[in-house]
Amino acid sequence: MMKLFDSRLFYTALLWILLPYAFIRLFWRARKQPEYLHNISERFAIYSEQSSKPIIWLHAVSVGETHATQSLVQNLRVTYPSHQILLTHTTPTGRTASLNLYGSTIMRAYLPYDYPFAVNSFLRHFRPQLGILMETEIWFNLIHACHSSEIPLLLLNARMSEKSARGYSRFGRLTRTALRELFAVAAQTNEDAARLTQLGAVDVSVTGNLKFDIEPPAAMLELGKHFRAQFGAERKIFLAASTRDGEEKLLLDALDQVLIHDLLLVIVPRHPQRFTEVANLLIQRGISFKRRSKLQAVHATDRVVLGDSMGEMFAYYAAADVAFIGGSLLPYGGQNLIEACSVGTPVLVGPHTYNFSEATRLAINAGAAMQVTNVGELILLLKQLFAESDILSDMRNKCDGFIKLNRGATERSLRIITSTLNLY
Repeated sequence: MMKLFDSRLFYTALLWILLPYAFIRLFWRARKQPEYLHNISERFAIYSEQSSKPIIWLHAVSVGETHATQSLVQNLRVTYPSHQILLTHTTPTGRTASLNLYGSTIMRAYLPYDYPFAVNSFLRHFRPQLGILMETEIWFNLIHACHSSEIPLLLLNARMSEKSARGYSRFGRLTRTALRELFAVAAQTNEDAARLTQLGAVDVSVTGNLKFDIEPPAAMLELGKHFRAQFGAERKIFLAASTRDGEEKLLLDALDQVLIHDLLLVIVPRHPQRFTEVANLLIQRGISFKRRSKLQAVHATDRVVLGDSMGEMFAYYAAADVAFIGGSLLPYGGQNLIEACSVGTPVLVGPHTYNFSEATRLAINAGAAMQVTNVGELILLLKQLFAESDILSDMRNKCDGFIKLNRGATERSLRIITSTLNLY
């Protein structure tokens, strides 16, 4: 017990040493995204908003995790109408995503930094009846505080890549204790469950990926039709979605080497703070492009559309003939390909997909996606797909089967939530 105490004490002491860095990081990020300077007090558990209703609290770090809550939040509001939903975030983009998705129907706040005084103040202020951490969120002091306060805390839609598992294993005793202090753990895949179990989690269930249960919003599908008409109904639309630093240059270099007649490249960077950076790259190369944010008409001479908008990913996917999922050409671990497949858009991915390895494997096996080893191979495959429309058509049809086969995570997760609330 003393060793565990010393480990947590050391972890907390390290957090205090890093406190100046936390402020530096906020101000550094605010250079490109001023929203990082908004609501700073909440990061230290100073809140103004309260609710008299019992609270079900979900923590979704950023945009991806926030979107994954959609089917779950929708069902929770129906099943527990007398409860208040609280959604906490770490990034401004996550907070904006929840505002776009839910408006004023839920409460939202930043989760405080993992200092004992802050997490205890957070729990005293909101007094959640149940807490839910989405995907991969293991905060040692937060989990211990919930355990000590007898607030059941679930880890749902959990994923644990090999890289993340190696990182957490460096804090073996702390990680093991934290996982065992969780009330329940529900993993996306058998592989995630095995890694979590190896790290110390007990009675881990496999519920699947909540993102398969998300229905594309009708408004986004309509916007997708508008995009398609604006981009050019007869043009070949290639979407580079959620691209990361360095990938845009690779794609543009490769496209310069392989001629694809009447191609329009739509680039949607993963992080909004990179919108201007990508625009400058296009200007430096003398590439004719239009920015979504300026609502500019797209002409036949334009080679690129820069998707510098938030919350419209479904619409971009719906407008595209083929989508490349970013973060996979370079070793970033890839991004979620489920949204693209849910609107019937065939997917291409690079070699680095360890963050979404199981979803990628399932999509490839279903025939809804193809994987390449490098950017040159990507562009050659793209040219082949546009030349052989029957292959593209077959991939579109297989997208639907891929999505339908993997649904059901929401229902299985709700059973865990209901059984937990029934005990408290």
